[in-house]
Amino acid sequence: MKARTLELGLLILATLITGVGYVTVFTSQATEEVLSDVTFDLQGPVAGFLAVVLALLVGTHVVIRMVTPLADGMLFPSAAMLNGLGFVMITRLDEGLADSQSAWIFLGLGAFCLVLVVLRDPRRLERYRYSLAVLGVGLLLLPLVPGLGATINGARIWLRVGPISIQPGEFAKIVLAAFLAGYLVDKRELLTLTGSRIGPLHVPAVRHFGPLLLAWGVALMVMIAQRDLGSSLLFFTLFLVMIYVATSRAAYVFLGLFMFSIGAVVAWRAFGHVQNRVDVWLDPFTDAKGNGFQIAEAAFALADGGVTGTGLGQGTPKKIPYAATDMIFAAFGEELGLLGATAILVTFMFFVASGFRVATNARSPFEKLLAAGLTSLLGFQAFIIIGGILRVLPLTGVTLPFVSYGGSSLISNYIILGILVRISHNSVVQAVAEQEANARSSDGVRVGSEARADWQAIGS
Repeated sequence: MKARTLELGLLILATLITGVGYVTVFTSQATEEVLSDVTFDLQGPVAGFLAVVLALLVGTHVVIRMVTPLADGMLFPSAAMLNGLGFVMITRLDEGLADSQSAWIFLGLGAFCLVLVVLRDPRRLERYRYSLAVLGVGLLLLPLVPGLGATINGARIWLRVGPISIQPGEFAKIVLAAFLAGYLVDKRELLTLTGSRIGPLHVPAVRHFGPLLLAWGVALMVMIAQRDLGSSLLFFTLFLVMIYVATSRAAYVFLGLFMFSIGAVVAWRAFGHVQNRVDVWLDPFTDAKGNGFQIAEAAFALADGGVTGTGLGQGTPKKIPYAATDMIFAAFGEELGLLGATAILVTFMFFVASGFRVATNARSPFEKLLAAGLTSLLGFQAFIIIGGILRVLPLTGVTLPFVSYGGSSLISNYIILGILVRISHNSVVQAVAEQEANARSSDGVRVGSEARADWQAIGS
């Protein structure tokens, strides 16, 4: 139970940090003339806010303690810290969005607990790998259906259901990760065999590699048709990481990078908005009041933040377009500075390291691949959006996991977290069972040897 004790302590710490941030934002938005009155009036709202946050986190902790008591103790606290900091910044940027985000957090935690209770053995998903492939591609196609799909900010990736907009692609990536894990476990040995050569690279026969490549190609084509190249890059990364983990062959990495280069050039030539993003990436200040306005404002915000930041509520991150979604890391960089931004990066590193530890300790190949794929999804998603803000990469518009505003993204991230926690717990249970079986086997051998020695002594 040491993991649960560690988890509870870290959750209390996350609650305190979130509460301090919430109070700081709330008070900074008040005028100096009424600051003393606001401080008095805050006692009720702040106490209520802290009580709700603590109740949600401790309630979820109780579910983990009851259902998966042997799971890793760092996964959920890392996600809770990121989610709490994100909620504080969203509150600072737009209180209306904060109200919606609070509802999504509640639903996300509910989905997390539901996964822990329902998905007792993730290995069962391996049986339905081809059904999962069809389901995943179907989810990607939904926004293209007339009357259901909606185009928002130039990307047709939304499914509108009454007043609610949902991104099916956020859930498709989980389904396709399960398909890839199941397929690669089944075909892993065949994929390591040499079937033909492409230049200096040895590749397997097309009949073994074809179905996997087809599913990956369909997913990417759908994403390109929806003009959501950020998700296309995520799916490509998922494909490349999982096939490398399954086969340990560097040839797949080089072949994948070659394919990505071709796809990037084709996308750059085919889509005007891709050309604009590349131009803005290279030099946003040539059109700082036009296409480069978002990146330029993010750069100014990071520069204003310096090392320690302007302080929560003291900067001007609202000037950045889509600050609560695409550019929330720039808002943190301005108001918390280099130190605060680094703290967020370190928290992501803790989460990713814990996820890969779960993959390493998993007892079944399917769970290893699934955990590695899902962890890579969240890790590379964070890298892609932060890299875009820092101009390491062209800006793609994906959200920062657990931090940015967005219901579909937040719920899917909590589902991924639930799968990782479940695999972590099951791995420990299976390891203990194997040790007990080995101990019984050793005892049986020892008892048998002693019996044979006794019979030999009697016979002599």
